[in-house]
Amino acid sequence: MTRRDCHACEVAKADVERICADLGVEWDTADVDTDPEWRAEYGDRVPVILVDGEEHGYWKVEEARLRAALR
Repeated sequence: MTRRDCHACEVAKADVERICADLGVEWDTADVDTDPEWRAEYGDRVPVILVDGEEHGYWKVEEARLRAALR
């Protein structure tokens, strides 16, 4: 979950892109500000990383932990 003009989101997206490419895992982003429920749930913690629809972490990517979750 990301937001426009969010530096931390850009850093997290680059990390997720690199990690997912290494592991051959597809991924996508969604802007929290496009949905009122997302904004209410995630808006003050972006970026938020979801794995299989469940919250995995927020604010920054914990690489080792994300790699383990995606394996």
